[in-house]
Amino acid sequence: MADPDLETMLARIAAALDRLAPPPSAAPDLDQADAFVWHAEGDWLDPIDAVNRVDLDLLKGIARQRDILLDNTRRFADALPANNALLWGARGMGKSSLVKAIHAHINRERPKALALVEIHREDIPSLPRLLDKLRDSKRRFVLFCDDLSFDGADTTYKSLKAVLEGGVEGRPANVVLYATSNRRHLMPRDMIENERSTAINPSEAVEEKVSLSDRFGLWLGFHHCDQDTYFAMIEGYAARHGLDIPVEQLQREANEWSITRGSRSGRVAWQYIQDLAGRLGKRLE
Repeated sequence: MADPDLETMLARIAAALDRLAPPPSAAPDLDQADAFVWHAEGDWLDPIDAVNRVDLDLLKGIARQRDILLDNTRRFADALPANNALLWGARGMGKSSLVKAIHAHINRERPKALALVEIHREDIPSLPRLLDKLRDSKRRFVLFCDDLSFDGADTTYKSLKAVLEGGVEGRPANVVLYATSNRRHLMPRDMIENERSTAINPSEAVEEKVSLSDRFGLWLGFHHCDQDTYFAMIEGYAARHGLDIPVEQLQREANEWSITRGSRSGRVAWQYIQDLAGRLGKRLE
């Protein structure tokens, strides 16, 4: 084949490949919104206009956790040193609600101070690519991963571990990571015990995975609430949304609702309020 023919064929192949290749993603407009969802497939940040959240003053029974996380987040918003935070413990006790409420609270105090970026647990391996997009921005970002945990032979935790404190570049100064989990060590207890019982060196067998939670400077525990706290949640929601019902009836119905659910928590309280509002023909704004 003559050289001109070869060059022509190669040019055609290159042009075809260019047409098949996806266009490069545009640089995100990080001032477009105060909250984003990261989509690893396509490497893009989806702006969120209205975050699903509750107001900070409606979160009952977690005053200590609220104050610690609020103080840490304020320091971060002021460009001062702040810690990554792991919120762990009982289901439905306001872990993710607290993160979103604090973000909104600080932005009310200082508009545009923080942007919240949610990353899904399955997208953790793409975390370095996300940080590359945020690193040079003048904004400050709270990365939020809800329900973080690792099972079995899952090795994606290594990406998170490197970002938290390891690696050459490390975590950008304008980014902090808040994660929620039902597990203090981000892995189930039976998995820890199995590693210890089958390994030649039991302590080293689990150290790598358990040490991931040690990379979070703040550990905030959330525990099941008592009846008085549960009633305070119910009464706070009812007052905020104008649900006119006698307190005795409200407490009696809320108690029956918690018994059918088998637990008391902020989530159970909100589910009861939704049922009550529906029966009263009231909208929850």
